[in-house]
Amino acid sequence: MAEPIDLDHLFQDTRAFLAELAASNSRAWFQTQKTRYDTLLKRPSEKLLAETAAWLEAETGEQPRTKLFRPYRDVRFSPDKTPYHTHLHMMWSLGDGRAWMLGIAPDYATVGAGIMAFGSAQADRFRAAVAGPEGETLAKLLDQGWRVDPPALKRVPAPYTADHPRADLLRHKGLVAWADDMDDALSRDAGAAVRDVMVRAQPLMDWLGANA
Repeated sequence: MAEPIDLDHLFQDTRAFLAELAASNSRAWFQTQKTRYDTLLKRPSEKLLAETAAWLEAETGEQPRTKLFRPYRDVRFSPDKTPYHTHLHMMWSLGDGRAWMLGIAPDYATVGAGIMAFGSAQADRFRAAVAGPEGETLAKLLDQGWRVDPPALKRVPAPYTADHPRADLLRHKGLVAWADDMDDALSRDAGAAVRDVMVRAQPLMDWLGANA
């Protein structure tokens, strides 16, 4: 019989492992710690992904796909040849590009919700909505303690003008709202912390579902 998977210490175990990995980022070190990685990080993360996906489906009626990002870095075109990421990232995604993300690293803990990269038609719909009355709704939703990454475009895309009151939003090529400083909540109950942010982010996800 398989041993039960412990989620109670996922955050603490992840932080401790990643701090050691950052100090000894080599294939030789990781191979000696692979069983520990599987036991303390990978299997609990897969359990968190599955349990949260079931909760999301029950709450929203939509079945998300889950993904635990691999620890291996693609170093082929990077000057940084360290072989492993020093973060743990996972995602619950829907077919239209909307997704929820969890990231844990030695120096951050964050949960996000949104669309990482718009498709071409999505970007057109998003900008048309941002430019109109629905854009005011989005601005108010984002002004509720979320962090949003800086816009990717240097200029407001045509046909919108640079002096539009929501010019910054028009310059986004994707939109994710992040809840940062999640250390305490994740250390107490990782599943509850993620679900709480998902509930808080639902109005934004509804907006994106209707307008992107």
